[in-house]
Amino acid sequence: MLSLPSTSSYISRKKYDVFLSFRGEDTRKNFTDHLYAALKRNGIVTFRDDPKLEAGEEIASELLKAIQQSWCSVIVFSETYAFSSWCLEELAEIVKQHNNDGHKVFPIFYDVDPSDLRKQKGKVEEAFARHKERYKEDSEKIQRWRNALIQVAAIKGWHLNNRHESEFIREIVQKISAKLRRPVTRSDLVGISERMKDLYLKINIGENDVRIIGICGMGGIGKTTLARLVYNQMSHHFESKSFIADIREVSDKCGLVSLQKQFLSEIFHDECFNFFNVLEGSDIISHMLSRKKVLVVLDDVDNIQHLKCLVGRHDWFGLGSRIIVTTRDEHLLQSCQIDDVYKATTLNLEDALQLFNLKAFQSDTMPKDDFIELSNQVVNYADGLPLALEVFGSFLCGRDATQWRSAIERLKRDSNKEILNKLRISFDGLVEREKNIFLDVACFFNGEEKDFVMKILEGCEFFSDIGIDVLVKKSLIKVDNNNQRLWMHALLQEMGRKIDQEKCVDDPGKRCRLWKEIDIHHILTKKYGESSWMLNLSADIFLKMKKLRLLKVLCLSNCDNLKYLSNELRLLDWKGCPLRSLPSSFQPDNLVALLLPYSCIEQLWKGNRPLNKLKMMNLEGSQNLIKTPDFTTALNLENLKLLNLRDCKSLRTLPTKIGMKSLETLILSGCSSLIRFPEIDGKMERLKTLDLSGCYRVESLSDNLQQAKFLEELDWRPSSKLRPNLPSLFKVFQGRRTNPMARMLPLLSCLSSLRELKLRDCNLCEGDIPSDISCLSSLTDLDLSGNNFISIPASLTGLSKLESLELSNCNMCTLGEADIHGLSSLRYLYLRGNNFITIPLALTQLSRLDSLQLSSCMKLKSLPELPTSIKDMRIDDCASLKVVASLSNVSNLVDLDFIRAINCFKLAENIKALTLLKRHLKGFANSRKKFEVIMPGSEIPEWFSQQKSDSSIKIPFRKDSEWIGVACCCIFVNNDASRDNEVIGCGAYIYCRNCEKASCNGTIFQGRNHRRVHWGGWLMGKEINQPVMKDHLFLCYWSRDELCPFSEDKYGDCETNNLWTTDCLDQKCDELEVSFSDSDFEDNAKVKNCGVRIVYGKDLEEIKELQCHTTQSCPSFEHIHRYSGHNDGSVGSTSRIKRKHNIYEETEEEGPQPKRMQKFFNFMMGQL
Repeated sequence: MLSLPSTSSYISRKKYDVFLSFRGEDTRKNFTDHLYAALKRNGIVTFRDDPKLEAGEEIASELLKAIQQSWCSVIVFSETYAFSSWCLEELAEIVKQHNNDGHKVFPIFYDVDPSDLRKQKGKVEEAFARHKERYKEDSEKIQRWRNALIQVAAIKGWHLNNRHESEFIREIVQKISAKLRRPVTRSDLVGISERMKDLYLKINIGENDVRIIGICGMGGIGKTTLARLVYNQMSHHFESKSFIADIREVSDKCGLVSLQKQFLSEIFHDECFNFFNVLEGSDIISHMLSRKKVLVVLDDVDNIQHLKCLVGRHDWFGLGSRIIVTTRDEHLLQSCQIDDVYKATTLNLEDALQLFNLKAFQSDTMPKDDFIELSNQVVNYADGLPLALEVFGSFLCGRDATQWRSAIERLKRDSNKEILNKLRISFDGLVEREKNIFLDVACFFNGEEKDFVMKILEGCEFFSDIGIDVLVKKSLIKVDNNNQRLWMHALLQEMGRKIDQEKCVDDPGKRCRLWKEIDIHHILTKKYGESSWMLNLSADIFLKMKKLRLLKVLCLSNCDNLKYLSNELRLLDWKGCPLRSLPSSFQPDNLVALLLPYSCIEQLWKGNRPLNKLKMMNLEGSQNLIKTPDFTTALNLENLKLLNLRDCKSLRTLPTKIGMKSLETLILSGCSSLIRFPEIDGKMERLKTLDLSGCYRVESLSDNLQQAKFLEELDWRPSSKLRPNLPSLFKVFQGRRTNPMARMLPLLSCLSSLRELKLRDCNLCEGDIPSDISCLSSLTDLDLSGNNFISIPASLTGLSKLESLELSNCNMCTLGEADIHGLSSLRYLYLRGNNFITIPLALTQLSRLDSLQLSSCMKLKSLPELPTSIKDMRIDDCASLKVVASLSNVSNLVDLDFIRAINCFKLAENIKALTLLKRHLKGFANSRKKFEVIMPGSEIPEWFSQQKSDSSIKIPFRKDSEWIGVACCCIFVNNDASRDNEVIGCGAYIYCRNCEKASCNGTIFQGRNHRRVHWGGWLMGKEINQPVMKDHLFLCYWSRDELCPFSEDKYGDCETNNLWTTDCLDQKCDELEVSFSDSDFEDNAKVKNCGVRIVYGKDLEEIKELQCHTTQSCPSFEHIHRYSGHNDGSVGSTSRIKRKHNIYEETEEEGPQPKRMQKFFNFMMGQL
């Protein structure tokens, strides 16, 4: 694998790269001449003496000066080299420069033995005999020559050894070229080292094959910069090289033949090529390069013919060759025999700010206070695009804050023309339908769900499947990692909107698309100026808009009646629509999505309407809705996939039968007046999601529910708020309990595709769970929380694929006789709020269990040995808990990430958080682990060598190979017990002072910066646990590998044992900051003091086997187990942990998260 250049390869500026020292009589017209020509061809500036200078006896001053102005000397020792006083004088000067100034020396032994030179025998002895005779009176000169010869002959050099001279010269030139590599002295190559590393892995130069690598990405993202840098770093590994820039532009102006000639001329410098058609040029390229190891970069390719005529096939090139292609069109690469593709990405926020500062302030450090917020505005606007950051930064450089504000306001209206023109190149290459898709996304759908957008565009006959793919491949839009949403870069979006405005700049009414609030307000109200908070619409406002395709009303609106809507509408999205019904003239033949959430609609229309294309109907929260269309008689309703009637509280009935064969999702949750669920027609084989939560008046499901045999998710939870008023669901009749829900459960056994079943708070008892529930062979998530089970229902143990089981608040106190070994796939087990005294040893049978949550089990006194797979253990508010057997040997829990024991005061009396940490260190200090503990504690242990009465602390930090991790802790309580939630988090920041030296990727930086290397946090408060009113200790440990996953990785000659630094710089990391609060989140817990310790290898030697210091005073686990008698354990419930991070999984237990918690989630995911 190719290695990155090292910082030691930096070469100061010299006039010459190489000084050639040789004996003219021996090699001037043969070997040295060929060597000189080869060096010159490879761009190595070489000094070779003029024969005319040799006329005199004394060496010319020009030669001595040339040696001093050269970075290195290449000395060709030939048979009679030592006979020349001139050569020996050169040699003495070379050695002088080598000893005094670091001048590099590379000897070539051209058919001579270096031992003869060192021992000065044979021809060398004869030569010095002559010199001794000639310079009788200058014995010091003779000795100086002798010493120089001995010193240089001892240096490892190159030996001809009867090899072919051409091969010998090629090897010499390659090695000298490698030694001469200069770093790129630009200081604006920010964020390049990680990109370089990823690209080098794909290029994989160590393999002796032919490899073609693509670099693709949007315009201005840095593809050419990256390719040029890699080209400069790698070229010495190849016989020949060629970088053809701006291929799209050159091809348009000069044609393909001109490109082929340029290509060949760069490979074969001395050749002249005369051909006049592409086929002849391709034949010449494939013939002449088929045995040649070359490096080729084809920059800005936009046509497959460029690749066909220049690189054709792999066998056009010799083994070891590498061809790099930069393009905006990923599909173009896929159409050819490309081996791998590197997708260039925008800069992250920190790198973007650094690049902008370099351009705007000529420094990579933070600007003055006056400019911080202004800089952030510009950086956010540029959205990580390097071209935009450079252009904006350069434009604002040297201007004052007032001018900055003016420029930023101008940017909001009119972006930089240079940037938009660069981006527009890709748009201009699209066909008309693809342009329409791009403009629709730019104006209406940026950030929307991909499937939703594609349905709308398909309804517009834009052929969205292929159209979206083309735009993605051309880097004009992107799809997120989960293939969920379409995203467009902010500047591409602006470019698209500018293009649409160009159709009529002065009159918005003549444009195809309107999205600006001020323009829409003007068109709809005929008034100029800023719009008001309420949009007042007249009855005939849309009368002239006959071709209206897309209508989105996102603001508050007022309209008593509406006479007309275009029959061309594909999307009607009107949140809070004030209409009671849609216009009687409206024919929704073309409508794809009808989205009227929280509307005043009572009935959409009377009678039947053609719904040929309708795929989505969302009337969520329309509390006046009393009647839906009759889906059984609706014309051509064959495409409807989503029907959302959530919280339509006035809706009492649905059609007696529903049989929409295309329907995939039916949401009726919160329809509290709904009495009867319709009969399911056997055609509904695509129905996957049925949500009836909160439909507490519905006593039974259709007996033919099993007709929906591919149903995957069923939620039939009565709302917890309505639980006291469930007269129809849960009755007591003549002393006998009647539960309609229990009668319905056997109907579910045929739903073999069901993956998720939610039956929370349904008043079920253990005997209500049918024995054949194990027939739900696909079930992975089961929520039975809030029911009444004495023990785990035995029938559940047959669910071998179950991954998440929720049995919280079920009044359970025993595991019963069930064999939980059958739950072999279980990963998440929630047992909150039950009545356990202890948990049985049988829990260890769950070998895949990741998360065990036992919070609020107030009677729980002890826990047994836990499965070694446990990563997440939460035991908050277990007031009676004293013993957790597994914690006495935490090293057995190989995957344990965190323990949360808030308000477990009795447990804290028996074991300390620091003890857990030390046990953890003993077992896992050198692995890639993190470990967190939260439990009661009021003092920072003395072991933490640096302490401070604050929420953050900075300590000196040395970059060395001895440290193994960082441990930190704080003492905290809730800041405000009345809050629903607060956050306690922990972040690590490294501060680095950059040296004025070359980095390992060849760039040079100055200044100081910091980088957040880790951050994680927890929510706590009324919605999560009991208030934290007494002091608690939050302890966190990060191993070196966790903070720095590429620790001590030697990437070639560059040692990158600290990738926290920006771009693998030769930085001096001198300070570590640990912070337990974050200014970006307003509701932080109150941190009283904190401490930190850098953990070194020697610390491990001091950590000895620890035993619980209260072993004799506190009861053993076995004792408590015997005391509890019949309480042999329980199985608990967990909701699936769907994220890696440990912020707020608990809130999913109680229903929808509050907006503040969602805000915190969005913030956290942006930071981590």
